Amino acid sequence: MTDTPVPRKRLLIRTWGCQMNVYDSARMAELLAPLGYAPTEAVEEADMVILNTCHIREKATEKVFSDLGRLREAKKARGGDMVIAVAGCVAQAEGAEITARAPWVDIVLGPQSYHRLPEMVARAARAAGAVIETDFPPEDKFDHLPEARAPQGATAFLTVQEGCDKFCAFCVVPYTRGAEYSRPAAAVVAEAERLVALGAREITLLGQNVNAWHGEGPDGRAWTLGRLIRRLAEIEGLARIRYTTSHPRDMDADLIAAHAEVPALMPFLHLPVQSGSDRVLRLMNRGHTAADYLRLVERLRAARPDLALSTDIIAGHPGETAADHAATLALIREVGFAQAFSFKYSARPGTPAAAMAGQVEEATKEARLAEIQALLREQQTAFNRSRIGLVAEVLVTGPGRHPGQMAGRTPWLTPVHFDGPADLVGRLVPVRILAGHPHSLTGALLPPASAAARERPAA
Repeated sequence: MTDTPVPRKRLLIRTWGCQMNVYDSARMAELLAPLGYAPTEAVEEADMVILNTCHIREKATEKVFSDLGRLREAKKARGGDMVIAVAGCVAQAEGAEITARAPWVDIVLGPQSYHRLPEMVARAARAAGAVIETDFPPEDKFDHLPEARAPQGATAFLTVQEGCDKFCAFCVVPYTRGAEYSRPAAAVVAEAERLVALGAREITLLGQNVNAWHGEGPDGRAWTLGRLIRRLAEIEGLARIRYTTSHPRDMDADLIAAHAEVPALMPFLHLPVQSGSDRVLRLMNRGHTAADYLRLVERLRAARPDLALSTDIIAGHPGETAADHAATLALIREVGFAQAFSFKYSARPGTPAAAMAGQVEEATKEARLAEIQALLREQQTAFNRSRIGLVAEVLVTGPGRHPGQMAGRTPWLTPVHFDGPADLVGRLVPVRILAGHPHSLTGALLPPASAAARERPAA
């Protein structure tokens, strides 16, 4: 007796937002694979489309509804034979509005419910309206997910922590992702070992507040993220470890020491500051001052002199004055960032900042953001140019844009392009940096022996 083959179907997943959504999208694809769903990039051939959404900014939310309008026409063209699902943080926060504005949506599921997706697909086939799962289920969703399959190339994401207890005034994450939850150390190590066995050379640990991770260790006691990183560094074949996103309040001494002591932990850190004004930081409920942040940067750079820093900046938070904006520019100049993400403040319904007095005019926000971004671009270009002449160990991730060209990542997460053979993918190779551009580097591949001569920039 042979098993009945599962009918082949096509699945299209569109992902907005953070790396955690990228991870979640990959896990949803794995959940649906046993039902016969294989990936496609063509909406016209998709039997199911999942929009995995982000709710951080207003424009991201409106893009979802715009995409749903186009999907309505695609579903009509297939005679209604298309399952449309909205997942992620927009689904969690605005499930009722989705079903009201887009009644052709079949499934609405929050980020804590996607382990139930196969069951929801079956229910949607029988239901007259949308199937909605936006509660925070009592069970650990990670216990219900299938084992990770092959990562997309030499790099992989691994979620270790979800949710946030910080309640920054501008942020919806505590409301859409829930309270902080840390996966047990054994589960994280097991998933990392599977990813490495499947070809991953670099793993990025993910969390809304990843350095608050305090998962249970094998001894029954809570581990720190620094201790977890040390354990992961023992996995044979795992060459590189990164983590994101961090909160300054949770950068403890053990994690700072790990940057000095663990060679596999890459010299790159995304550490959001949001503002350089103490008054605005209080309005934001960040729990740290600008001086706290600067002292932390000093400690980190003392531990790892070649550390490249990235950050998040919000322009025009409610209550921000011209003097507050100037303080932010001053902090940026003092720190010197290698990369950064900067945005105009966007009111999120239900957050304290949305109801604050002193909402900043749109034109003012735009002008301040332009000034911030000009300074950050200048710093990023300067950092990339400071790499010229160095020999960097580059993880080759795939082909470049031009024939014969390969692309990879430096330890500082900067993309680098160089000429080389296609069989280098997944390997660490020495590359001399020849040119620094605003967003990338150009290099030349060196013989393997040159790796021993790679340099670090001066502190």
